[in-house]
Amino acid sequence: MNWLCGGLKWGTGRPGLVWYEAGGRAERVSSLAYGAGVAFRVGDGERLCVGARRGGCPLRATVPGRSSGGQCPECARLDRARSVAADTMADDPRPYAVYLAWFGPRMVKVGITREERGAARLLEQGAVAFTWLGRGPLMAARRTEELVRTALGVPDRIPYKEKRAVRHALPGMEERAGELEGLHRRAVALEGWAEALERAACEVVDHAGVFGLAGLRPMSGVVAELVSGGCVAGRLVAAAGPDLHLETETEEEGRGGVVVLDTRLMSGWELRRADAAVGVSVPVREVGPEVVQGGLF
Repeated sequence: MNWLCGGLKWGTGRPGLVWYEAGGRAERVSSLAYGAGVAFRVGDGERLCVGARRGGCPLRATVPGRSSGGQCPECARLDRARSVAADTMADDPRPYAVYLAWFGPRMVKVGITREERGAARLLEQGAVAFTWLGRGPLMAARRTEELVRTALGVPDRIPYKEKRAVRHALPGMEERAGELEGLHRRAVALEGWAEALERAACEVVDHAGVFGLAGLRPMSGVVAELVSGGCVAGRLVAAAGPDLHLETETEEEGRGGVVVLDTRLMSGWELRRADAAVGVSVPVREVGPEVVQGGLF
């Protein structure tokens, strides 16, 4: 049986790589541990679309290596049509929660998630800390999200590039909580909240420990794409959202660094075990204090 990688999963509150049976719905998860090695070689085949809802692509379409979605246009369209963001689920009877998520100083976003998912959505986004704002029907949650966004100037999206750049130099837990508490007070005091949405008390949840961010070194590079036959190996020091922070050492130059691998780039590839000494032989964008440039380790 061939298994395709599906990227990082936080369903249990701990990081793990999810795998899907090629062409089917079977799933398994490989747990990851900080301090342990991560090493794999990309298979010799092509990167395949994982399908809509990870159900397998009927077209067996291939996907570009630099795509973070891991889907062909048709399967991506089907998933978007079912997503909350598409506003096509107005009659969804399930309760939803509105939240404020903190990623770094002055980097807070507002969003919504199904209440039954708990903090899973926040872990998937790499939120270092968060607090709930309210709970209620989907459209009431959506209207309140838009109210907070426009009235307080809080975005509903923050690029992963910006989140990664600040993880190694975060302020303390009290400062993180203080910024969220201040925005929470302003948000719940706004006029125009949907009547069906119940306001939630401010209770900040911090994920820095879950992500392993204490003492995190600055990243030296970001994997640009995986390629057939390429290798990635390193010691896992942190994980946040879809990102793995790997301490690596190149055989060619004998120098070390922290390379960030966006596991969304792994989706759709058949991956094989590799020796920890193989290093990194896929395209990596080197990251310096002021410049980001293309390069290979």
